[in-house]
Amino acid sequence: MLLAQTAFETRMLLRNGEQLLLTVVIPTVLLVLFSAVDIVAVEGPGKRVDFLAPGLLALAVMSTAFTGQAIATGFERRYGVLKRLGASPLPRWALLTAKTGCVLVTEALQVALLSVIALALGWSPQGNPLTVAALLVLGTAAFSGLGLLMAGTLKAEATLAAANLVFILLLLAGGVIVPLSKFPAAVQSVLELLPIAALSDGLRSVLQTGAGVPWADLGILTAWAVLGLAAAARFFRWE
Repeated sequence: MLLAQTAFETRMLLRNGEQLLLTVVIPTVLLVLFSAVDIVAVEGPGKRVDFLAPGLLALAVMSTAFTGQAIATGFERRYGVLKRLGASPLPRWALLTAKTGCVLVTEALQVALLSVIALALGWSPQGNPLTVAALLVLGTAAFSGLGLLMAGTLKAEATLAAANLVFILLLLAGGVIVPLSKFPAAVQSVLELLPIAALSDGLRSVLQTGAGVPWADLGILTAWAVLGLAAAARFFRWE
């Protein structure tokens, strides 16, 4: 049942044009555009794509685990889909696990696509792949918890507006494209605590400079994952 529901959730996501635009097309376009055109300043060694690729991998995780999942789950809750599934033989924990599996499958496709494009643009990734995987998994857990919390507590229309607003704000102020060093020091210290900033900074330190394990970024992501998933489990309403 779990595998069948995961496959169903994945097919539904990939058939949704709006979600596909958000999760795949936008990060891809941003990667190609900002790698080719000198619009924003970048930092660190190597080419522009070496700075941009890790940040856009982080954006892909956020777009799928947070924005896409929040919107889809919010409307499923509004239309009574979750209520009906909750009354089916499929356990509720299995439904949430299937949604997480759908997110992971989609992210794997995103990471593969963005990596191929970045390599074609001259990307030279460094660092340990296991550290990169740990950052991506913790980032997924953090954003999934926050997305489910939003979808399970707000109305569907409010979730749609809030999720897209947060996506845009974090795209601009989360260190994805614009380095955090460009912001005032007081603001920068706050932005560094955001999950998207921790994920993009951690990925960038490993993939761009070949640094070791970014324990501070992993700690921030772990804290967000624990708080988000605990709050979602506590406050999520199925109807």
